[in-house]
Amino acid sequence: MKVLRTPDKCFENLKDYPFEPFYTNIQAKDGTSLRIHHIDVGPKDGPILLAMHGQPVWSYLYARMIPILNKSGIRVIAPDLVGYGKSDKPSSRDDYSYQNQVDWMGDWLKKNDFQGLTFFGQDWGGLIGLRMIAADPDRFVKVAMGNTGLPYNPNTPQEVISEIKEFRDSNKKLTLLTMLKEVVKMDEGSLSGDKNKKKHVATKFMYWQKFTWDTINLPIGMVCSMQMERSSKFAGLVHYALQRLGLETTSPFYTDLMKAYEAPFPNATYKMGPRAMPSHVPTIPDESLEAQRKAREFFKTSEKPFLSVFAGDDPITNGVEMDVLKMAPNAISADHIGGGHFFQWTRPKQLSKVLIDFIKE
Repeated sequence: MKVLRTPDKCFENLKDYPFEPFYTNIQAKDGTSLRIHHIDVGPKDGPILLAMHGQPVWSYLYARMIPILNKSGIRVIAPDLVGYGKSDKPSSRDDYSYQNQVDWMGDWLKKNDFQGLTFFGQDWGGLIGLRMIAADPDRFVKVAMGNTGLPYNPNTPQEVISEIKEFRDSNKKLTLLTMLKEVVKMDEGSLSGDKNKKKHVATKFMYWQKFTWDTINLPIGMVCSMQMERSSKFAGLVHYALQRLGLETTSPFYTDLMKAYEAPFPNATYKMGPRAMPSHVPTIPDESLEAQRKAREFFKTSEKPFLSVFAGDDPITNGVEMDVLKMAPNAISADHIGGGHFFQWTRPKQLSKVLIDFIKE
């Protein structure tokens, strides 16, 4: 396995990210050493929140929440998934899979021997983290999740499966705008269990899967900015035009947030993780099916306090919460707090309060 490591200089002068880095070396199945980064901030004797990010972001996503959580006496541990942030980045598409991410982060967890954790995961942080909890439950005392799920789709109609596979393999060219036009329609269905072909969310999510894989220099900074910042339509059009020309860093509207989310990727070769992982979301049956079933069975019988906290205005996951509540019968559903998909950034005070109350109750 060939592994890339982002130079430290790429992370210099990031706004609102003053945290000391911690590194853990684990071994992949082929013997390759992988260095995983995490931050560990707050009182050492306080209750611990393990906060896991998704795709295509990194632990920077929690930068606004950490001071609020620390002030309440909560210690925050936030890792970067392999392929993201300050963690190492395998360079081949074949290096990435759902199971590999679960194994890598599970090894990271064991090597650090963290105990007494309250978990919070969003997006891929939830998909991976929930599997970690099911595999090593004694390290966790409480579980919280938002804008994520544990998809399990054994009964997806064959015509839907065929449509998705044919679309992914097609020569159809997608732009950022044509992709977004379809992905927002995910609000019409659920990531698990909708057998209606017209509403099956996988036929919308496939646009994100294809766009991320086909776009060699994925515009991560711009994608994140569109979901986390307010900007004028004119600014968006200028930046989009420059991005299409490969000149996005020259845009007069290149913000601090864009810089932070592009920082882990000095060039396109570093972006294999964000490009590859969307195709491993199990919206249709794949090699993760049995592992997903076993993890869901764990949560059906688990007595660990479980909190479901969703934005409620995120078209990617709006239909997911009902499946989460079905999977975990003891789950409590918090009020929707808004903020879209990355509500850690857009609703830091509201989300922090929900988690503080859950941890301390």
